[in-house]
Amino acid sequence: MDILKGGVTAPEGFFATGVACGLKKDGRKDLAIVCSEDSAAVAGVFTTNKVKGHSLQLTMEHVKTGYANAIVINSGNANACVGEQGYEDALRIATVTSGLLDCEPDDILVASTGVIGERLNMDAIVPALEELVSNMGPDGGKYAAEAIMTTDTVPKEIAVELELQDTKVVIGGMAKGSGMIHPNMATMIGIITTDANISRKLLDKALKTVVSSTFNRVTVDGDTSVCDMVVIFANGMAENPGIINEGEDYENFVKGLEYVCTYLSRLIAGDGEGATKLVEVVVEGAGKQDDAYKAACAVAKSPLVKTMLFGNDVNWGRIMTAVGYSGAEFDPAFVDIYIGDMLVCKAGGAVDFDETDAR
Repeated sequence: MDILKGGVTAPEGFFATGVACGLKKDGRKDLAIVCSEDSAAVAGVFTTNKVKGHSLQLTMEHVKTGYANAIVINSGNANACVGEQGYEDALRIATVTSGLLDCEPDDILVASTGVIGERLNMDAIVPALEELVSNMGPDGGKYAAEAIMTTDTVPKEIAVELELQDTKVVIGGMAKGSGMIHPNMATMIGIITTDANISRKLLDKALKTVVSSTFNRVTVDGDTSVCDMVVIFANGMAENPGIINEGEDYENFVKGLEYVCTYLSRLIAGDGEGATKLVEVVVEGAGKQDDAYKAACAVAKSPLVKTMLFGNDVNWGRIMTAVGYSGAEFDPAFVDIYIGDMLVCKAGGAVDFDETDAR
């Protein structure tokens, strides 16, 4: 597997860009498009929050068709909690864009991120859609990645090349996320593109499998937002014979997708609002996957563990306590705790270690 530049436009047949239409008061880019040259198989995973943004609601409906041509993303306004007009505004964005791309409105997905409770400035967005479509190109991934940022401090993008069915296939991606990050899709948008020829059914399965162990394992502040999603487009332009059954080719595709999503997830966690450290919690030896997840999630979310880490205080008892209330099935007498490579707890009890080195 090789790392490439280009993000979402690294795969064959994808175009993108980002422009400033005035949604952000500081003049930064705030409107992006990612578009496939041909209709692409599409799949998505969406926020678990019962309150869902209007653009997200539209996209959830359009994804059900199984295919799409493009996604338009605005930042600076979440298009959420504004009533029926919010859905109508999202539909208008899809309709205008579809006219510019000569496709149907349900071939266009829409995503919004930003402030909740304010209507979209359609007088700014609609005229900018023509500029967006006119300016998109095969090198525009970086501009799209910039345009979807809100409180992010850096754009987040990645692309990898792998060999499937004796064919070079590329998977690219971009994401935004900094605050309100919590498992099960939070204030985060991820757009994945690939030129792989893969069935829509397996594309959907691959995305759900990978998201559950990557984006859905990121937590910063415990808030789950209303607008956010991970969407993948596969246009088949790599012209591999086609992944239509589970097997070695499918598993290799999943590995490539997992690399992309893990990379983007780490960028999101590292860019968390106010974050000074990036921590990965690993649980080994659990009886069930669910128990491992409960234990890891409790440790990652614990305010006391976070303050311990922030203060470089090796109070491993806070980790043990979090695992204890996590709901995971385990025997405390068999718990070892490492901070980095240093053993700080053995068989549920204290061990001697150098606190200076541990810090």
